[in-house]
Amino acid sequence: MTGAAALDVAAELLGDRATTDVAIGPFTTYRVGGPAALFLTVESEDDLELLAEVVAVTGVATLPVGRGSNLLVADAGFVGVAFTLGEAFASIQVSDTTIRAAGAASLPVVARRAAMAGLTGFEWAVGVPGSVGGAVRMNAGGHGSDMAASVTRVRIVDLVTGEDGAVPAANLAFAYRRSAVTASQVVVWADLGLAEGDRARAEAEMAEIVRWRRSNQPGGQNAGSVFANPSGDSAGRLIEQSGCKGLRHGSAHVSMKHANFIQVDEGGSADDVATLMAEVTRRVEQATGTTLVPETHMVGFISAVTVADRPVGGGEG
Repeated sequence: MTGAAALDVAAELLGDRATTDVAIGPFTTYRVGGPAALFLTVESEDDLELLAEVVAVTGVATLPVGRGSNLLVADAGFVGVAFTLGEAFASIQVSDTTIRAAGAASLPVVARRAAMAGLTGFEWAVGVPGSVGGAVRMNAGGHGSDMAASVTRVRIVDLVTGEDGAVPAANLAFAYRRSAVTASQVVVWADLGLAEGDRARAEAEMAEIVRWRRSNQPGGQNAGSVFANPSGDSAGRLIEQSGCKGLRHGSAHVSMKHANFIQVDEGGSADDVATLMAEVTRRVEQATGTTLVPETHMVGFISAVTVADRPVGGGEG
């Protein structure tokens, strides 16, 4: 089934549960990017089952949006079904030293809930503005830990094959900022194995993490760290060393506060961000011999490393 035909059939099967031509930008922390041909909020298990049936029938492309804290969609948009999990998939359940956090649950909320329950091991997540599902997929982390350190198993619904079941962490191939979970696999919930701890100490640690992030990382329209840290080094250090701090292209610029962050002006362009990323990659490779790898999940771009004809300029160096 061709792309246009698949979309037409998908729209018919989803009916009024889906909306056409919905801007994805407002669902992301960059707040830029083009529209999704179809957008669906999955509010129930029935909705999730329907989405899987639609994908099986049409082969239409899908895009999980989550909290959009690591997502950049091209200005041209996404030709497929973008979806997010609703509040029915945001529950948090505590049982002894295990927390079952649903896919749409906010990482900071889970971290605070763990501390309230006297559990330790998830404090780092208080500063990561993502969802549990997205965090599992990219093995999100910070402050010396990551999802792989806590996840024991997850429930995954595969929209392509229809498979639905619990998967042990050993089968997720966790590595630095990645896992075996694909864009067509929905993380319905994740079990986190934590340890007994002291609530006051955990809350103090989280307060320090929040303070550190506010002092060292910019606010505004960004998606956190743009590039993964090379082994034994810091992407931010390499970017600054290469003279890219403050570098601007159109509506996007490298943060003066932290070089591994890209800020976007209000009403800006996702394509400007992608072009700036490509130029930063080129300059760092030229200056240091290191090829930076994006952490940002980029959708709809012809090439994430193609620099547009317009010059990139400004900033330091």
